[in-house]
Amino acid sequence: PSARQLVRGLIIGALLALLVLTLFTIVGDARKLSDSLRSFDWRLAIPIFLLTMWNYWWRFLKWELYLEALDVPHIPRRSGIPIFLSGFSMSVTPGKIGEVIKAFEVKHETGAPVERVSGAIAAERITDALAMLILAVIGVTQFSYGRIFVGLLVVGAAILLFVLRQPNALAQIVRFVAMIPFANRFVHLAESFFVSLSKLLSPRLLGTGTGIGVISWTGECLAFFLVLVGLGLDATWSLLLIATFVLAVSSLAGGISMLPGGLGVADASVAGMLLILIHDSRMDESMAIAATLLIRFATLWFAVLLGAVMLLLLRRRRASITPAIVRNVSASNGEQA
Repeated sequence: PSARQLVRGLIIGALLALLVLTLFTIVGDARKLSDSLRSFDWRLAIPIFLLTMWNYWWRFLKWELYLEALDVPHIPRRSGIPIFLSGFSMSVTPGKIGEVIKAFEVKHETGAPVERVSGAIAAERITDALAMLILAVIGVTQFSYGRIFVGLLVVGAAILLFVLRQPNALAQIVRFVAMIPFANRFVHLAESFFVSLSKLLSPRLLGTGTGIGVISWTGECLAFFLVLVGLGLDATWSLLLIATFVLAVSSLAGGISMLPGGLGVADASVAGMLLILIHDSRMDESMAIAATLLIRFATLWFAVLLGAVMLLLLRRRRASITPAIVRNVSASNGEQA
């Protein structure tokens, strides 16, 4: 996307966020919500954002692992980190499909085909979902709430992995694509994509990617725990389990909804589950909404803003490099003449 398209997307995302905030304010008490936010211990903002960055770092390491497994030429981290983070600018696209922008940035850097690199993006999403599912299952052992939903997700994940690791099933999908009008020209792209994805879903890489996912997303679960502590709740083991369960389940629900950034679904899930699971007189609608707004800013909106900055820097750097290359080529041709 161009800078103008990126800004337009951010404005749309901001409007959606404003809509969610407005609905929350209508449902809750605006004055009490304001009081909850003012009473938050803002000294915890630094460790909360550091834990968010912890998540990003481990996810970047997984991204590097996948690119290496796909034989993509090595990208120095001074370029690789901004490319990885640039994908976050598209977090508010339906199902995060816009994160394919990373594949285009990798192509610009290395020449690797977009369809091959897209397999790494899909593998990221799958192992992230599996990691969150593991964290949700940990919570299910402690709470009776949400067991059916989590159980259905486990079954669905098992079926999806089984299908994706069956060459014949993938061939059937490709043949189905070939039958769709105007889509048959993309068959070779689909084949390359599924070959890459199948390679990354090998037992070793699937296990490694999911393990890294558990480590990375535990950081954001801890960040949510600190949000709840900052709002005045007691820092207990039970609260940590609740924070982990709520963030994991709400993230999965938001992802399944395919809504931009899971807006509305993830937010309502966080606030609703906090009210159900935390048996504390201090946990009312205003505190639940305040906790939701804080963790969503520290994770979703912080990521979107960071990604947008990285993407604009990449585009600006590329725009400055291209004229320099043209000048050098012209000078070289002049000397030869």
